[in-house]
Amino acid sequence: MSHALDPSLDRYAPFDSLTIDRLEPGILRIVIDTPGRLNAVDGVKHAHLADVWTAINRDPDTNVVVVHGADGAFSAGGDLGMIDEIIADPAYRAEVFREARDLVYNIINCSKPVVSAIEKVAVGAGLATALMADISVVGRSARIIDGHTKIGVAAGDHVAIIWPLLCGMAKAKYYLMTCEPLSGEEAERIGLVSLAVDDDQVLDKAYDVARSLNDGSNQAIQWTKLALNNWLRMAGPTFDASAALEMLGFGGADAAEGVAAVREKRPPNFA
Repeated sequence: MSHALDPSLDRYAPFDSLTIDRLEPGILRIVIDTPGRLNAVDGVKHAHLADVWTAINRDPDTNVVVVHGADGAFSAGGDLGMIDEIIADPAYRAEVFREARDLVYNIINCSKPVVSAIEKVAVGAGLATALMADISVVGRSARIIDGHTKIGVAAGDHVAIIWPLLCGMAKAKYYLMTCEPLSGEEAERIGLVSLAVDDDQVLDKAYDVARSLNDGSNQAIQWTKLALNNWLRMAGPTFDASAALEMLGFGGADAAEGVAAVREKRPPNFA
């Protein structure tokens, strides 16, 4: 991928499954774009979403990051082909375990503030990116769903490290155990997201927040993120255990049944 008009973007050439450009000087934009599939995350996108943050951290031309999905939706989460491979191949399962941990820790350790714009739906790996952002802007009628237990595995990829801090243990347990969807409005009410706005204002508000951060003291903002994220670092062992338990579940019968039920559009029949 060549960036003749902006050579500073060449560092992002390895992450070509993502659309990466500059909204304006200092503001990097990452767009998850999977046409016709609500921006589902396949294996390549999952790896790139895990690793891109280390490049951003070293980018002297970026002060703030905005991440969103294409065409008015954030992401429908991991695609079924990727999940099939996780179930079938223990070596790939171990690789996804690394990526899932890196996605979370690399966003935590990225010095640049991250703003997510959550439209329509955010699930799974897409939801991890959306909620690990430092500031999350969501449409009032957007649907947020953590569907792990619905497909027979533990809620692992980001939720144990951050949901209890954001919305409290009682709400975290309810939504993560039941897979009940949350509207953007409800997510804001319980503290899971930073802001809920009208659906047609999500991107504009996210960009406004990014511009405000870009115009501020970058050092002061970055050091504030560094300090606050120590709360998340303290929860690291809890997160590591949850991610490991999720991967352990992918080797069991419930995961195979859960994925089959999704494909066949029927309720799962767990043993």
